[in-house]
Order: sequence, then C-alpha cells, then structure tokens
Amino acid sequence: MKRLFGHVAGLKPSQLRRMENLYRRRVPPEVLITPELARDLSLLSHEIRRQIGLLVNRQGRIAFVVVGDPKKIVIPTTAEYQAAPGRLNGLRCIHTHLSEEPLTRDDLTDLALLRLDVMAAIGMGSDGLPRRVYAAHVLPGASERLPHRLLPDLAPNALNLDCLALIQALEDELQRVMTGRAAGFTRDRALLVSVSAVPRRQSEESIAELRELARSAGIEIAGSVIQQREKVDHRYLIGTGKLQELTIHALQEAATILIFDQELNPSQIRSITDQTELRVIDRTQLILDIFAQRARSREGKLQVELAQLKYLLPRLVGKGTALSRLAGGIGGRGPGETKLEIDRRQVRRRIAQLEGALEDVRRHRRQLRAKRDKKRIPVISIIGYTNAGKSTLLNSLTHSRVLAEERLFATLDPSSRRLRFPKDIEVVITDTVGFIRDLPHDLMVAFRATLEELESADLLLHVVDLSNPRFEDQIRAVEAIIDDLKLGAKACLNVFNKRDRVPPDLAQNTAFRYGGVAVSARDPSTLPPLVAAMHAMITSIAEQTTASVAPSCVDGTALEKGD
Repeated sequence: MKRLFGHVAGLKPSQLRRMENLYRRRVPPEVLITPELARDLSLLSHEIRRQIGLLVNRQGRIAFVVVGDPKKIVIPTTAEYQAAPGRLNGLRCIHTHLSEEPLTRDDLTDLALLRLDVMAAIGMGSDGLPRRVYAAHVLPGASERLPHRLLPDLAPNALNLDCLALIQALEDELQRVMTGRAAGFTRDRALLVSVSAVPRRQSEESIAELRELARSAGIEIAGSVIQQREKVDHRYLIGTGKLQELTIHALQEAATILIFDQELNPSQIRSITDQTELRVIDRTQLILDIFAQRARSREGKLQVELAQLKYLLPRLVGKGTALSRLAGGIGGRGPGETKLEIDRRQVRRRIAQLEGALEDVRRHRRQLRAKRDKKRIPVISIIGYTNAGKSTLLNSLTHSRVLAEERLFATLDPSSRRLRFPKDIEVVITDTVGFIRDLPHDLMVAFRATLEELESADLLLHVVDLSNPRFEDQIRAVEAIIDDLKLGAKACLNVFNKRDRVPPDLAQNTAFRYGGVAVSARDPSTLPPLVAAMHAMITSIAEQTTASVAPSCVDGTALEKGD
C-alpha cells in the first residue's frame, strides 16, 4: 500500500485504512473527479476535521494522498512529475475545504509554481457533503497579470471538464508562447532582487548598478524588486511569501534567473533553490562570471578560475548521504566516500595548483619591477571605478589601442605603456582592473598578483566618471579599497573624466574642491593640464626620493671609513 503524506498523527487506524484505500480508486481521465469520490473524500475530511488532497495523474490513477490541517495541505515533493519546458507536470490536485471556501492564495500559488494541470477545491457544507467545486488552471499567455484563470463554479454532480482536451490545449498554448519568447529573447532574462534595511534611495542606486552589471554580462533584464526589511531572513534572505511572489513574477516575465544584489551564503542558496526551479545567483557570482568572460591572458584566466573555485567550494552540495563518509581500506577512499567529498578534494587540489601558478606570476612581476627600479623609471598606475574611462585615458595619453568599451569591466587584463613628458622624462603608465563597491573578497585575493603592481607605483591616477550622479560614492568606494590594500600613503591625483557631459561650472568646481584635473579622455586637447600636473608630481616625488636617499649614503660612507 502506498504511504500517506502530511499530518497523519492522531488519526484512528480505521481512518488511516480508509485513506490508504483511496489509492485503489480510479478517476476517468476526462472528468475532474467522480461525484462518488468527491462525496467520500468530503465525508472523510469532515470526520477528521482536516483537509485531504488527491494528486491524480493523467491516467486517472491517484499518485499521492495528502493529509493537511484545517486550513491547508502541503503538497509533497513530486520529483517524477517535474514540468518540462512548455508542458505541465501531469498532475491535478483536488482537495477539500472544511467550508464553502473558494480557492485560496496558497492554492493558486501552488498551481503556478508546480505547474499543475488543474487545481480544485471541494467546498463542503456543515453536514460534510460537497456543495460546490472550485477549479483553476495556469494561464499560458502574458496578456493578463494573473498567472492563472478561475473556472466557473461546478456542481458536485457535473464535474466533466473534458480534462484531457483542456490540458492538451493549455500545453499547445504554452509551447506556442514559449516558442515566441525563444524567438524574441535570445539571451538569459533576469529578475533583479534587493533585500536590505538601508534607505530606499540607496537600494535603488545599488539595484541600478546591478542592472548595469547584468547587462555587461549579456543578460536581459526582465524587472527588479526591492524589499526593505528591518531584519533579513537568515534562511531565505527574503520572506517565503515574497519568494513565491518573485517566482510567479519571473514566470510572468519569462525570466530564467533570479539575481540577488546581496551575497548569499551557501545555506541561503540551497534554501532558495529548494523553493524555485529558477537559477539563483548573487552579485558576487555575477561579477565572477563577467571576469570569466573578459579574461584573455593566461594570468587573468588563472586569477578568475581561482576566485571562482574559492567561491564554489563552500557551496558544493551532495545529495547522497546514505553511505558512510568514512574512508575504507588502508589508505584508500573506500566505496563509502560520497561524490561530494571527491568533488571537494578535486577543487582543493586545483586551488593549490592555481595558487602555485600565480606565485610564479608574482615572482616574474617582482623581477620586472626590479629591472625598472634599476633603471629608475617612474611608474604611474591608473585606478578608478569600473567604466570610469581608465583604458580610454591610457589610449589618449600613450596613443595606444587598448580595448575600451562603455560597459562595466570591459577590460580585465592590466596593460602597461611608456609615456614621455615634454622635458624628456620617461615613465611607465599602467592600467589596472576596475574597482567596484563591495568588491568580492575572493577576487581581491585572486588578483593579488595584479594589485601588487600598485605597490611599486610612484603615482596613482584616480579616474572618476564625473557624469555619473553617484561619482562621490564611487570615490569613497575606491578610496576604501586603496586603504584596504594599505596604499593610502601613495601620492594620488584625481582625474575627473567626461567633463564634456556635465556643465562646465560643475567640472571646474569639483576639480578645485578635490584638488584634481577635469578632462575628457576622448578629447586630446583637454589633456595638457593633466600631463603638466603628472609631470610636476613625478618631478617632486623624484626630488623627495633623492633627498631622502642622499643622507643615508653619506652616513654609510662615514661608517665605512670609520671602520
């Protein structure tokens, strides 16, 4: 006999047997439920004062019998009835209500999330007999905001809906809609989600940046949702009711991904993915994906792979827990070790290999820096928020052709070029990876070999996108990262780029307030003041270095003679 699901504690053995016997009943495929079965189900539900639900497959066999409480039933996992794209899951749910109550919000949510063929509720009278049957099915098209359609109330003796024809028509329409969407949407579509306790203005600015990140990754935006909570849900980050609304919203907008603006811990990712069939990623993973797309050099690919593996390691999930996790035999892993442990060990081994390869890169960079130090060639490093115009400025200053595009993290691999000042002073100018608010820690660690170039820089050029309304927040974000790298004592020149996109007074006043220079990196005629400021600072730094080194040399000579 098949098992009963749900809240069966406290029921009499005779009641349990009667419910188990429901598995023997058959429902003609064309009818929703037979009047006799509806009557027996209602009387039994009235007797135990709990809702009872049946999940019926398309052959008319009862696949699941579920016992709920007086308010609701909880549909169990139906792994063998997963809905394929363009199809329903092959089950219709008929359950009882202890009064003449129509379909509830929970009923309609389950209908949409599980892609049931039909959801129906039997409303019963005070005598336990069925009075009306309420039914609904999913709505394939996007012409209405609701993802379902309510059918007219049915009498208990008139339940012939011609279910098979209705289901076939629904799936044909689903397939047609899906084909049309596939023709119109050639890329992934994402629903953006932000959950935080900060003021709404900050949340909107953050979600706007997330939107730009998604577009930079080649993802279409289906919409965005902001929820402000005083206390974040530790399990789901967002409330379960809101999560259900999000999933339905995603279905309506043909979204395939949920992107959270906050970083999700491993348990939150598992909990959320248990509640929805959509792919779920967070801001950190999105940035890692962008870096993976942009990396071109061997060094860049090594750094990105290392960051991805460190992010992935705590998020590996194994499903088979029945076997022992202890290794068997002498020095062997034995047959009881889970696939999860094997995957984790492989990831750790690969991380060790990547860290070794990156150490070789760091050693090679140290040798190059040592050669530059011997020649006493000053180094200028361009830093700044992503998409501020760093690569464009490098191209204009050095007449280079480094890739520069109007999108976040367009260039990832650092580039170095020589620049000659008017008085025959030659410097090396380096373009570094762009910064961003809350830069993932794993990226900071992985890109240590690249960021170490900043340690040998004599001057930092902080490029700021003056046309961005949040440029002051971006300045603070970059300064925070520089402080984290312990480079706050470095000489720095603020360069306010894209001055042609703002009023002249704003550019002039901002540059004066921050002690910087306003330029348009695309217009070489605006660069001479910047070159002059760079030359003056490099000359001053060289003079200070000479002055600080000279006394130590004299002292050293005196000591040597004294010996």
